[in-house]
Amino acid sequence: MSTSTNLPGWTHLYSGKVRDLYERPDDSDALLVVASDRVSAFDHVLSPGIPGKGELLTALSLWWFDRLDVPNHLLAEKMLGDDDTMPGLIPAEVAGRAMLVKKLEMFPVECVVRGYLTGSGWKEYVASRSVCGIPLPDGLQNGDRLPEPLYTPAYKAPMGEHDENISFEQSIELVGEADATALRDTSLAIYAQASAIAEERGVILADTKFEFGRDPVNGVLTLGDEVLTSDSSRYWDADIYATAGTAEDRMASFDKQIVRDWLAANWDQVQDPPELPNEIVEETTARYRELLERLTA
Repeated sequence: MSTSTNLPGWTHLYSGKVRDLYERPDDSDALLVVASDRVSAFDHVLSPGIPGKGELLTALSLWWFDRLDVPNHLLAEKMLGDDDTMPGLIPAEVAGRAMLVKKLEMFPVECVVRGYLTGSGWKEYVASRSVCGIPLPDGLQNGDRLPEPLYTPAYKAPMGEHDENISFEQSIELVGEADATALRDTSLAIYAQASAIAEERGVILADTKFEFGRDPVNGVLTLGDEVLTSDSSRYWDADIYATAGTAEDRMASFDKQIVRDWLAANWDQVQDPPELPNEIVEETTARYRELLERLTA
């Protein structure tokens, strides 16, 4: 499992559940984001990690950044370099699982878009016929496509605390009406574009989350963090979705749902989480890899 690494010429800033962040003392505008093989669920980092996960997530983010019609935080020219005389700045120790990005003034809003009724949204719907307070029609089933994609923002809580679902009106209170509207409209537009691309490849993008910041140089709204990865999104196999007999079977996913399901059946969420068995680790790796291959082939 990849962990925080001592990188000559870089200063380690902090490590989250999955990613490690570095900066260069001689380049105050750039950050190095390194995706580890760590895997988290239910607010715990689990052991062991998922071999190769960092590279798979990074490859998928880079693939999507290259296709989306929205400014993003990649410093591509510094990542790749010009030629042998001016190589890119990605250290060899983390090559393949790192992105060099510009620093942004990040918004404290996690931009969630839901195209299908599932997860916590399904639980709320059963109780109140709504998702994040947004009313929905009767008669929907677990895994159904929503009448239209829903934008359900969340407040990005300080590290160590839980994010909190908020209304669009609350997001206006946080960032102002103009920025809140831009975050919503841009998120829905990205979801629409990404969903269409995924569907062409036999994959359903059920839901996802984005993070944005403002470019301090030009003030432009800019897509940051990772994008449309197996960690930030829920993907389903379109053929299985169309033919499976039960709601649970049709939502066969390309993410760490395998890990969540195993933990739910084998852990009381009171004690420290147990180690993941080899077969769960191997199956999760295979699903992450299959998604990348399906989308990028």
